[in-house]
Amino acid sequence: MEPSVDNNKTNSTVENFGYKQELKRSLTFWDLLIYGLVFMVPIAPFGIYGHVAAGSNGMVALAYLIGMVGMIFTALSYARMSEAFPIAGSVYSYAQRGINEHVGFFAGWVILLDYILIPSLLYLVSAAALANIVPEVPIFVWLLLFIGINTVINVRGIEFTAKANKIIVVLELIVLAIFITAATIAVVQGVNGAEFTFKPLYDRDAFDLNVVMGAVSIAVLSFLGFDAISTLAEETKGGKKVVGRAVIFSLLVVGLLFIIQTWVAALIWPDYTTFENADVAFYQIAEMAGGPWLKWMTILATALAWGIADALVAQAAISRILYSMARDKKLPGILSKVHPKFKTPYASTILVAIISLIVTTIFASTINSLASLVNFGALTAFLFLHLSVINYFIRKQKSKDFFNHLLMPIIGFVIIGYVWFSLDPTSKQLGFIWMAIGLAYMVYLKIAKKDSSLGDDLGH
Repeated sequence: MEPSVDNNKTNSTVENFGYKQELKRSLTFWDLLIYGLVFMVPIAPFGIYGHVAAGSNGMVALAYLIGMVGMIFTALSYARMSEAFPIAGSVYSYAQRGINEHVGFFAGWVILLDYILIPSLLYLVSAAALANIVPEVPIFVWLLLFIGINTVINVRGIEFTAKANKIIVVLELIVLAIFITAATIAVVQGVNGAEFTFKPLYDRDAFDLNVVMGAVSIAVLSFLGFDAISTLAEETKGGKKVVGRAVIFSLLVVGLLFIIQTWVAALIWPDYTTFENADVAFYQIAEMAGGPWLKWMTILATALAWGIADALVAQAAISRILYSMARDKKLPGILSKVHPKFKTPYASTILVAIISLIVTTIFASTINSLASLVNFGALTAFLFLHLSVINYFIRKQKSKDFFNHLLMPIIGFVIIGYVWFSLDPTSKQLGFIWMAIGLAYMVYLKIAKKDSSLGDDLGH
């Protein structure tokens, strides 16, 4: 069905936007909050700590603080748009209706680069970690196991996913609490010369804004996921403000946890230049803080959190975006198929599983390149999001709330833009290639007359 939009309609039924309510509404605020926490992974810094520490001249807590602040402004823009358009599709739907069809398609295309590659990145990191623990099992076996488990859970239903998320996030928080406790005791005891200092947050002698922002462009990978909450808008009950509140609260909670764990880690091992391997730096710190048992606990927790919990919600998010774009005839119609029993976009879910298997095979030895592509897609989509808020509320709706609808998104745009420019050149090159492919596909849709709406602004 072609979307029929009245920009003045902002209540919480998808029928007002020309769609049929096909997905089951069953998720509460707490389900969404946990979903966001699981997607961002409360222990995400475990896996990239060494790189962020080196990139920030040791001010790893500062890098996460700046990242959180920048993401808060983006979260506010998500909240504004999710209230106006409580439908699936995330930034694709927001840009489509906030600006026009062309920009909406492009925003959806770049966010695909983020979401569709995130599961693959998570599977690779987790499989590699487990391969170090059980080297007898080939990485490919771990990949098949992770992908298979997550696909089955997601096809069975978002309620099942939500229940699994609650268990997983509790286990992650327990491991995090154990690490923070052990690390704090180690600092008090002066292990490795540790002492309390504010240097992980601000070191005047080592501070360089450009350097720190470069580290933020790495740390931002840990925050990606709060935006995925908006993809579940059509499966949420409780009103149109629930999604926005969950986005903001999940970001604040996980940001605080990131800052605390990286701060105490930096206190135990202040000289980041002495890490033997940046990829496993955090595990070295854990071993120094509590012994070998804590090292292996953090490794196992990272593998399961990234490979099962995070990848589970990542696959759920991208399947909803594919479902939304296919429903609007921007992608093959089969991707909009909903399972007759479980009421989930099962065709899109299975496609993501297939793509993940292919991508993990291609990028098995170049995980960093895959991570850079993910960040490019997310940050570029966030820029479109902020522009959508301004255009929709200020230009189309003639809003006089300049604080929420102009100033906040402008600040968010500037911060995200700064981080975007700090990305490494390779990720930008690959990202622009992806955008060129998207442009060519959009032109194809227009020429082939498969999507005549691309010639007009939505709603005109």
